[in-house]
Amino acid sequence: MTPNLLVLGGTTEATALCRRLDEAGITGTISFAGRVNRPVRHPLPQRVGGFGGVAGLVDYLHANKITHVVDATHPFAAQMSANAVDACAEAKVPLIALTRAPWQAQAGDDWTHVPDIAGAVAALNRPAARVMLAVGRMHLAEFAPNPQHFYLLRLVDPPKDTLPFPDFHTIVDRGPFTEAGDLALMQEHRIDLVVSKNAGGSGASAKISAARKLGLPVIMIDRPALPQRREAHDVDQVLGWIAHASTDLGV
Repeated sequence: MTPNLLVLGGTTEATALCRRLDEAGITGTISFAGRVNRPVRHPLPQRVGGFGGVAGLVDYLHANKITHVVDATHPFAAQMSANAVDACAEAKVPLIALTRAPWQAQAGDDWTHVPDIAGAVAALNRPAARVMLAVGRMHLAEFAPNPQHFYLLRLVDPPKDTLPFPDFHTIVDRGPFTEAGDLALMQEHRIDLVVSKNAGGSGASAKISAARKLGLPVIMIDRPALPQRREAHDVDQVLGWIAHASTDLGV
């Protein structure tokens, strides 16, 4: 069977995979949720937008004769990942997740673990501080109950709506970032505290290592629970799986 992939993208890992697929002459399409105005360009054909839940994704897989699905979405894209598991099981299309291993606390880290965004909001119910809020544009409004803080926001796109913070600074930039750059950024803005999702990988880890060097506490938002699925942590593993997965639907 000639592979025809659907890559659920939006991460640096998805970008690296698409380049390798193009080099190998493997046919595929990369799909973006549409939450970023300027998605990274890829050599594969692109589609943007949702599928319409599990049923819509099943229809897409059948209509486009997809042979393999690679979920290379962000580790916090829980609904899309769950839909992919269910749709691939129903359509009998093999699925693998290309995901990053989560960060683990190291010597010198001062982490407070919270289970979700609501937990991070609750953890910020404290006296005023200067906070680097690294949770993405979609969740900023949820932090409105804590207007006492200064918030440093680094976003891929400018915020579309008026932000609910009386004191903040926005930087529009795209990673990967460097430890030296994030050290300088935190020192320039006199940051006291970092709030971060446990995204894992190297592209977003600079703020974590910078916080460690500066002795800053981190409110670490743990990853959402996902259904059981086959996972890979590098592109070579995915390519090997593609070569052998035409009849393997297990996890």
